[in-house]
Amino acid sequence: MPKHAKTNKGVAKRMKRTATGKIKRHKGNKRHLLAGRTSKRKRQLRRTAIETGKVAKKYLLALGR
Repeated sequence: MPKHAKTNKGVAKRMKRTATGKIKRHKGNKRHLLAGRTSKRKRQLRRTAIETGKVAKKYLLALGR
């Protein structure tokens, strides 16, 4: 039996695990059609998002941890 699951490479390219075990990712909706969004919304989308709870647990499994 392997010690952990295989890493999902699609998830590994998009998310990183922080030192405290949380999941850090970039927010979406910042590729095109930006003229229709307010400056405030575009500025908020520049920040990274931190995943916690059940969603983070799902991504940690996909990362093979």
